[in-house]
Amino acid sequence: MKQITIDPITRLEGHGKIEIFLKDDGDVENVYFQVPELRGFEKFCEGRPVEELSQIVTKICGVCPGCHHMASGKAADEVFGVEPPPTARKIRELFYMAHFMHSHIAHFYALAAPDFVVGPTADPAKRNILGVIEKVGVEIGTEVIKQRRIAQEIQALLGGHQTHVVLNIPGGVRKGLTEQEREDIEEKSKGFIEFSKFSINLFNDIVLGNKEYLDLILNGPYSLNIHSMGLVDKNNKVNFYDGKVRVVDTTGKELCKYAPVDYREFIAERVEPWSYLKFPYLKKIGWKGFVDGQDSGVYHATPLSRLNAADGMATPLAQIEYERMYETLGGKPVHATLVMHWARLIEMLYSAERSLELVTDPDITGKELRVEIDKSNIPGEGIGIVEAQRGTLTHHYWTDEKGMVMKVNIIVGTTNNNAPICMSLKKAAQGLIKKGVEVTEGILNMIEMAFRAYDPCFSCATHYLPGEMPLIVNFRDKESNIIRTIRRD
Repeated sequence: MKQITIDPITRLEGHGKIEIFLKDDGDVENVYFQVPELRGFEKFCEGRPVEELSQIVTKICGVCPGCHHMASGKAADEVFGVEPPPTARKIRELFYMAHFMHSHIAHFYALAAPDFVVGPTADPAKRNILGVIEKVGVEIGTEVIKQRRIAQEIQALLGGHQTHVVLNIPGGVRKGLTEQEREDIEEKSKGFIEFSKFSINLFNDIVLGNKEYLDLILNGPYSLNIHSMGLVDKNNKVNFYDGKVRVVDTTGKELCKYAPVDYREFIAERVEPWSYLKFPYLKKIGWKGFVDGQDSGVYHATPLSRLNAADGMATPLAQIEYERMYETLGGKPVHATLVMHWARLIEMLYSAERSLELVTDPDITGKELRVEIDKSNIPGEGIGIVEAQRGTLTHHYWTDEKGMVMKVNIIVGTTNNNAPICMSLKKAAQGLIKKGVEVTEGILNMIEMAFRAYDPCFSCATHYLPGEMPLIVNFRDKESNIIRTIRRD
């Protein structure tokens, strides 16, 4: 049996490799997606005061620290049994919209656009952000960098730092907004809206306007018929910061809708011996293996799944684009993996509009920034859920009566998407590698495209489950020959 290895996978956060096993006739037998790194942040958090965790967990990842900060802050609120005042909630969400802007800009232009703007089989030396700028022009490239910088500046202003965020404290936030700061963010939010509209038009022209690309999206080996998860508000509209988690099946019918405190009734996790990532699934359906279809317990939590799971967007311009996407693609839900990039741009527009709504809300410059906490009566357990850029993010903390952390469980977006990523890679490989087909670098990159659509983050997703997962360490000489192996499996 022949083996093809893609190692390392490119344009992702973290480290991973893909092992493709071929039959004797050249067709694909199986594909394994492996993440060799181990972080173990859940263990690092044990023994710490729960109010410190919102700062500790930002170190999980340099790309999505704000997601962990927000989920952690909400979990800590629950541990102390407090609800932040309206101004604090809105400042938190305003920070979060800037966080979504910077991340979605980075993924679309730096990680995804090289495949669509430069070309999936183009010279690898050109298939990067510099190749994109060369193709679209320096002026556009400069604007991309500028808008992402502005989003980072807003995060630094509100959060104390764009990466090492210190905004949240139990029951509220550390810092409010002055009127001058509010006016500055208002102008920047208007710029976000224009840039988001431009990005959607760019996608329309370069991707949707290219018959070859459109055929690849709709008819290529990039489709997975599974359930969809996303956070929704009381009107079942997309919301990133607050609401209930809604799951719809492969036909768009609601399977379940639950508050954060009830997530364990609906989501279970399992492990496989070849990965440091857990595999969540829908508990009431059960684990049926790596299979798609209505009877599968597998779901995905992505920008596309959020739109599938919702009844619409909560802002007007994003709603127009939401309707146009589903009308163009023949209705909802959509199961075409590469459409995640289109959904991500619609979310970017929503984030920009929501940012303007929040910064023009009279509450945003209010003076009540927190409520007092009572450490003499600590409930001892808290769950916080937000939508991270990569999918639904859950932080679950258990503490003692003094608020010291005893146990932590974190389910990140990429963990939710672990099984779908594995399945998408196998489908792509089986569709692209056939008997008699020369396996070129371009074909391998097109397999990676199935993985890249999920915008995965493995710095966030790798966790340790004691006694369940193997460790294999290979020592190599300077010619890369294995000279010693240490195993725990």
